[in-house]
Amino acid sequence: MDNLRLSERDRLPDALRVLLGDYPRAGWETDPGFDGLIRFWLDRHIMFRRLMSELRGGTEALLDQKTDAQPYVAMTSRYGGIFVNGLHEHHTIEDSYYFPKLVTKDARIEKGFTILDRDHHDLDGLLSGFVDRANEVIRVADNREKLQTAAGRFRDELAHLEQLLDRHLIDEEELIVPVILRYGSAGLG
Repeated sequence: MDNLRLSERDRLPDALRVLLGDYPRAGWETDPGFDGLIRFWLDRHIMFRRLMSELRGGTEALLDQKTDAQPYVAMTSRYGGIFVNGLHEHHTIEDSYYFPKLVTKDARIEKGFTILDRDHHDLDGLLSGFVDRANEVIRVADNREKLQTAAGRFRDELAHLEQLLDRHLIDEEELIVPVILRYGSAGLG
């Protein structure tokens, strides 16, 4: 199961993607079961991706000297806080509410929820590094040389987190959306 760790896999195994064959991503939005719960949940994922993109773009702008320190630090603090708090809240709700309900819908994909739950714990560790690097950027904002160095470390942390978060979000979407499309969202929201 170690090859199914977030840092090791390039997607979930086909045995866990069994419903995706019946409900391919390209047809989700036109499926009659594509309801408000799915839209809301996918919108949260889009928000996390956009926040990461904004943080990456802002960091690159600072490193390329296309923005000043204060707007960059303000953006990092604001978007970083929204990202970390939002992701923690999102994962807590999934782990404590949605996953226990969804896992009962189809025994063939039960192991997928175990993998996604473990991803959440792995991402918590990565978020800790993200917070450390963001706080470093904020602490040294008044020293351009130190800020450049800290922003470089933050950029590297962002790249690693963004890659693994995207892997997790794709896997989660490809497991959960087909389950809801097949079995409905009654009792979930």
